[in-house]
Amino acid sequence: MTAIHKEQHHIWRIGWLRAAVLGANDGILSTASLMLGVVTAHATHTNVLAAGVAGLVAGAMSMAAGEYVSVHSQADTEEADLNLSVRS
Repeated sequence: MTAIHKEQHHIWRIGWLRAAVLGANDGILSTASLMLGVVTAHATHTNVLAAGVAGLVAGAMSMAAGEYVSVHSQADTEEADLNLSVRS
């Protein structure tokens, strides 16, 4: 008797999860480090908050730009590889 395999795997979604986890981890660590540095400089609460928000915004923009470039360079590489396969 043949068993029917009914499992459905969604491995194609793992890329965004990996990027989200790494991005969140990086963002938390870099923002916490920035704020800790500002606190040790004896800054006011307002300055610490402003530095934290600025760090979050800068980090988010940096991660977004890096992910955009990464995804597009991978897509370009895969397209070039497919074009080589078609020509062969």
